[in-house]
Amino acid sequence: MPQREYREKYFLICVICGEITYTMEHVRKPEWLKIQIGANARYADTKRIVDTHKLHTICSSGRCPNLGECWGKGTATFMIGGAICTRSCKFCNTQSGKPLPLDPEEPLHVAESIRLMKLDHAVITSVDRDDLPDLGAAHWAETIRCIKEMNPDTTLETLIPDFQGRAELIRLVIHAYPDIISHNLETVRRITPLVRSVATYERSLQVIRMIAESGITAKSGIMVGLGETPEEVEQTMDDLLACGCKILTIGQYLQPSRKHYPVAAYITPGQFQKYKEIGEEKGFSTVESGPLVRSSYHAEKHIRFT
Repeated sequence: MPQREYREKYFLICVICGEITYTMEHVRKPEWLKIQIGANARYADTKRIVDTHKLHTICSSGRCPNLGECWGKGTATFMIGGAICTRSCKFCNTQSGKPLPLDPEEPLHVAESIRLMKLDHAVITSVDRDDLPDLGAAHWAETIRCIKEMNPDTTLETLIPDFQGRAELIRLVIHAYPDIISHNLETVRRITPLVRSVATYERSLQVIRMIAESGITAKSGIMVGLGETPEEVEQTMDDLLACGCKILTIGQYLQPSRKHYPVAAYITPGQFQKYKEIGEEKGFSTVESGPLVRSSYHAEKHIRFT
C-alpha cells in the first residue's frame, strides 16, 4: 500500500482528559527493525556514570534503538537543561510540561562524566526551555566551555533547539565553538505542522543557515515513515544544501506510544540506501541513512568533515 494511503487511514479515536490517542490500520514492524540490546562491562560503566551524576540522556528519554550498541561502546548523547521539555511534539517521547529550574552544576557534571568515560567525541543536546528568558542559551554555552576546558582533546557536537530563531542566542552557542552544530529539520515541509508543536520548517532552515555561515560544520536530521514521499525527501535535501548543511542523517520514525503520531510506513533498507546515494550525489559530505539511524549515530565519524 502506498505511503500516502497509510497516512490517510489513521484517525483520532478519543479525547480523554485532554489527551489525544491515535490509531491506524496496523503496520507490521519488519524484521530489519528488530533490535539486539547487548550488555557488557562498558555498558554497565556508562550506565553507572550517567546514574551517579544524575545525568539526562536522549538515549533513554528518546528510547533510542541504538542505546545498547552506543552504551556498550562507552558513548552517550547527553541531554542538558533537565528532563522536561516545554514543547509537545507528536513524535517525541521526552516528557513535556513545566521544567524545574536549571541545575547550575550540570555543566561541570557533564564535563566530568565525559572525562570519566574517556570519550574522544561527545554529543550534547537539550530539551526546549521556552520558559527561560534566554531559552537556555547561556547554560548551553557554559556547558560547552566546561567540556572543552576539562577535555581539551575531546571533539564536540551539539544538537541544538531552534531558540525561537533568535540570532543572539544561537550566536552564544556558535561563539563557544563546538566542532559541529546540528539542528534537526525532523521531517519534510508538508508534515512539519502535523508533528512539531512550535518549530517551523523555515525557522529551522534559518538556524542551519546561520550555523553554516559562521564557518562551523552544519548538520541536520530527518525521520521518514511519517507519510512523506521520496520527492519530498529530495526537496528537503535541496533545501538543506541551499542553507549550507554538510551532514545529513535519515532514520525510520518509530511511534513511542499510541498518544504519538502513527507510523505511516516502514521504509525498506533499499530505499534508505537510495536516499544515501542521492544525498551524496547532490552534495552532502556524508549521509547516514538507515532504519535505526538517529541524529548522533556514528557521530564520531562525522568529525572528519569539519
